[in-house]
Formats: sequence, structure tokens, C-alpha cells
Amino acid sequence: MPEGPYPFNWEVLGLSPAVLAAVRETGYDKPTTIQEKSIPIILTGKDLVGASQTGTGKTAAFALPALHRLGAPGTFRCLVLEPVRELAAQVVEQFEKYGKHTGLRVLLVHGGVGYEKQRKGL
Repeated sequence: MPEGPYPFNWEVLGLSPAVLAAVRETGYDKPTTIQEKSIPIILTGKDLVGASQTGTGKTAAFALPALHRLGAPGTFRCLVLEPVRELAAQVVEQFEKYGKHTGLRVLLVHGGVGYEKQRKGL
């Protein structure tokens, strides 16, 4: 993510310690503008539509608060839809990275392959 003169640090945004630990491990010092503006809204449970250029951290802008809100592992509770398999795989990779201290599991489900592994994962 690009660095910039963003006025907030990660701790101010109110993310859980498990999510913050993963963010620190990524080396991101400060949230980008899209993250700074969207994370507090998503943490309150409100819907949000955001737009930002490629490389500005949009995936983290929705993944970090989603992981925070999910809390402890449990039943299926979050679905992220992406228009193409490659983008979906990238989002899964980011959820795994940001959620590695939460105990939550992530599963990529897509067409064009056998469904048994995906069915077992669900």
C-alpha cells in the first residue's frame, strides 16, 4: 500500500488486537485514505460503497473491519463476491493474511473445478 501523510494510525480505527497484529506484521504503518474513511463506518455495521484507485488498499478497507466484526470462529458468516476468479483468489489471500491471528477460516469457491473440496470446506 502506498504510504502517505494520513493523520490516523491503525490503533485509532478500533480494530481488534488479533487483526492489528496481522496489520503490523504486513509492515503497513498508517492506513490509506480509503481505509481511514471506510473502516470506522464498516465497524458500526453500516453499508458502504467506496471507490479508489488500484493499489490504495481497498481490500484491506473492507477485510479488516469484516474480520474484526466476525470475532471468534463459528458458522459461515461472511460472503465476498468478486467478478473473476483471479480477483477472488487475491481477496482470499488477503483475508488469510489479515485474519491469521483470528482463528477464522477462509474458502475460495468458484466454478470450473470439481466441487467436492469446496463442498467439504463449506
